[in-house]
Order: sequence, then structure tokens, then C-alpha cells
Amino acid sequence: MRKIEPKVVRAGGKVRLGRGFSLKELAEAGICRGEALKLGIPIDVRRRSFHEENVKVLRRFLAEAEKSGRRRNRVKKRVEEAG
Repeated sequence: MRKIEPKVVRAGGKVRLGRGFSLKELAEAGICRGEALKLGIPIDVRRRSFHEENVKVLRRFLAEAEKSGRRRNRVKKRVEEAG
């Protein structure tokens, strides 16, 4: 698995690497805080911003994680248990 890093836009418009993904970005990508920690995704709880580029990075990472078997499809598992 590769290392995943978020990008943050500075006031002057320059892009730099961030400390972690914001909780809004994680929620938009469909990841809860605990699952992000298990997958090794960095979280920055101080950040309040939301960048669509970071959500795209998270979704690509999740697709790779599902292919490699690191992330199980929890929705499918819940449906099987209920049915």
C-alpha cells in the first residue's frame, strides 16, 4: 500500500502537503474516523476546510484498498447479516 497525503491550499494559492485529511473530507468519501485510523489514513482534526481533490485521492485509495483486500465492503456484510 502506498502512503497517502492530503494537499492544502495556502492563502497565496500555493499548494502544500497537509498533516492529514479533514473530517469533512473523510465523511464525503464515506470513511469513518476509526476506519481511517485502521487503514493508516492521517487525520487532522484541526482542519475545517474541504477540498474536492482530497476526496478524489481518498476514493482512489479506497478502491485500491478494496482490490487488495484491506477494506471489506461493510454495507454488503450488513445486508447479508440482515437477510
